[in-house]
Amino acid sequence: MRPGKVEETPYARAGGRLPGDPVPDPGLGDEPVPVRARRRPGPRALAGALPALLVACGALYGLLAPDDFTAVPFFTAAPLVAAPLSSLRTTVLTGLVSLAAAYCVHTDAGAHPTVGTLTDVVTVATVALLAVAINRVVRRGDRRLASAREIAEAAQRAVLPEPDERIGGYEIAACYEAARQDAFIGGDLYAVQDSPYGLRLVVGDVRGKGMGAVAAVAVVIGAFREAAEQEATLEAVAERLERALAREGTRRDGIDAFEGFTTAVLAELPHGDGAVRIVNRGHPPPLLLHADGTLRTLAPAEPALPLGMGDLGIWPDRATETAFPSGATLLFHTDGLSEARDAHGRFYDPERRLAGRTFDGPAALVGRLAEEARRHSGGGMADDMALLAVRRP
Repeated sequence: MRPGKVEETPYARAGGRLPGDPVPDPGLGDEPVPVRARRRPGPRALAGALPALLVACGALYGLLAPDDFTAVPFFTAAPLVAAPLSSLRTTVLTGLVSLAAAYCVHTDAGAHPTVGTLTDVVTVATVALLAVAINRVVRRGDRRLASAREIAEAAQRAVLPEPDERIGGYEIAACYEAARQDAFIGGDLYAVQDSPYGLRLVVGDVRGKGMGAVAAVAVVIGAFREAAEQEATLEAVAERLERALAREGTRRDGIDAFEGFTTAVLAELPHGDGAVRIVNRGHPPPLLLHADGTLRTLAPAEPALPLGMGDLGIWPDRATETAFPSGATLLFHTDGLSEARDAHGRFYDPERRLAGRTFDGPAALVGRLAEEARRHSGGGMADDMALLAVRRP
């Protein structure tokens, strides 16, 4: 599921409640809360009706007001409002209607056109032509924006491809939500790779924003995919990522050259073994959801520095092993989920919200979590959010 797309959520596809159905909101009472209210006309739809309203108001004003008053401001505003919001045909039609209305208002009693009448008509015609030119410029910009969005989507698929729904016998689902509006990728990352040693994955959060963070994401994911295939242990994979970020740091400028780091959690699920091995480098711990709704936080036994901070000290990575029974789901997330705030500044608590709940599958879990986080924050996420769920059938 990608940001900016309007489509059926993975939660609905997985057989959960549809977005319009009432759903319980744990922690906020037992009454069901509607996910989406009845559709109302949006601001753009209301603005689309404004040109016609301006023409009607201008005609009424011109007919009822004294002769010394003019309705030209209404007639000139109508095509200017239509220009950035409507098509070329609608803009031209609005200009012609405004021009005809301006002329008819002055000649409603059959009087011959005066100098004032001609002046008003010329003014409206000039503004209508200007509106057509504005419409052409806006449409050209829209086409360029659409092209840029296509390029951004292609870059996202190349840097952060969505994993298959089933890899190595495990069910997998991922979700990425960029905090910046109309952005497709930021500093959060995830990757899943099947290897001779089992299913391996990484979820991380690069310090910083912008293209520098995106470049670091590409470095981490590229290094992970190569190391996951070659290294015999998960600790060795983490060391490869450390060295890759160290090399990347030498090419970065400014504060990122000295304070660039990436929090990450790496996991390994051996084939045919009901266990998971985890290396946590300063990242929010994953959550283990059992089939009966029991939840466990897989916090590391010893804290470790994020990737890219190896110069501050050398501590060998130690993977922790935990049972991963059939039917259970592992949830990996970045701090964009746990730091989502509501209007009162309260954080979204995934542990409290998920305890005691069950889901049809990983897609239902990440889809529901993303939906709840957006609703909790009022639709404006403060940070990027990446979710990755793996279930052992």
